[in-house]
Amino acid sequence: MAIWGNHMIDPARLNNLLNAPGIEALWDMHCRQMAEFGFDRLLYGFTRYRTATTLGDPEDFVLLSNHEPAYITGFIEDRLYADAPMVKWALENDGACSWSWIQSLDLTPAEQNVLAFNKAHDVTAGYSVSFKSVSPRAKGAIALTATPDLDQQAVDELWAEQGEIITALNTVVHLRILSLPYNPPGRALTKRQREVLEWVGDGKTVQDTALLMELTPATVEKHLRLAREALSVETTAQAVLKAAFHNQMFIVER
Repeated sequence: MAIWGNHMIDPARLNNLLNAPGIEALWDMHCRQMAEFGFDRLLYGFTRYRTATTLGDPEDFVLLSNHEPAYITGFIEDRLYADAPMVKWALENDGACSWSWIQSLDLTPAEQNVLAFNKAHDVTAGYSVSFKSVSPRAKGAIALTATPDLDQQAVDELWAEQGEIITALNTVVHLRILSLPYNPPGRALTKRQREVLEWVGDGKTVQDTALLMELTPATVEKHLRLAREALSVETTAQAVLKAAFHNQMFIVER
């Protein structure tokens, strides 16, 4: 066992997280691990498209959760997250925060609506962890929802004992997610689309790419067009950038 602060970390578990072959396997391990601490529902989000007024298109988020579909539909697809107090906290802060912080707020009607929605889905006690970013346009955070039998006081007591290691494990998972290929629903690239973007990213022209791939320039243009459509962008330069952000280029085939 390794020691983190006053807590013990199983090196085998840590190595499993660090060597997970993909996001799906990593997320499954992390959900099971957090459930052992008493957090049975997780919601992780990361964006590279944050501006002063928006987090970007939700379809461009790296979004992982084991919440029931009805909760994700309301919170994400219906954009309740935009008025969620803990999301607002995460955007302005780094580190971990108890949901008891909400009690100190003078809530707006929109924020009260979010809390009512959460209560209807037994999302009432937990902690949020907001991760540091080197870019003002990027932000990642995770909401850890406690099991329904735990109230916020019990969660705060648990966090006093285990919070340091829980934060560390979530940070490891966050950093690992950023290094793994992420294929948003409906936006995965085919092998050919990825290859042409890789050559363009290396500075090759369409004619160069056609020669290197033994294709016609028209076929290369077709793959570039389909890649732009898959990634919902207008230009090939944007497609290269978005594919790189999602680690869909220059990846090792498994």
